[in-house]
Amino acid sequence: MELEFNGLKAMIIDDSKTIRRTAETLLKKVGCEVITAVDGFDALAKIADHRPDIIFVDIMMPRLDGYQTCSLIKRNRTFKETPVIMLSSKDGLFDKAKGRIVGSDQYLTKPFSRDELLGAIQRHVVEARAVTQH
Repeated sequence: MELEFNGLKAMIIDDSKTIRRTAETLLKKVGCEVITAVDGFDALAKIADHRPDIIFVDIMMPRLDGYQTCSLIKRNRTFKETPVIMLSSKDGLFDKAKGRIVGSDQYLTKPFSRDELLGAIQRHVVEARAVTQH
């Protein structure tokens, strides 16, 4: 079954142009509208304007890192239910635990595959839609 996420708004927050572009290309192919941000400050301004359905955030970024960004998103009443997926080249238990503490919904290790990226969307967004439709 080919996954399609037409009309879904996904945000990619990563200081790596390569990661942003790769994720954006993969997501657009399945019908997502993609918003990109280079760091947490850039993202916070765009989140309010675009209201993404799911957010992917890199942990290691200048100025405002992924943990701080996730924490700020989850503390905001409007966006606390928005799934936030942490992206990191580190696969340590400590990093995953710290991600959960700040409210992340999932943790993907870079480099992630197309299936991992789309699986994360399916897991969080499709389940959330099913809950709101019943």
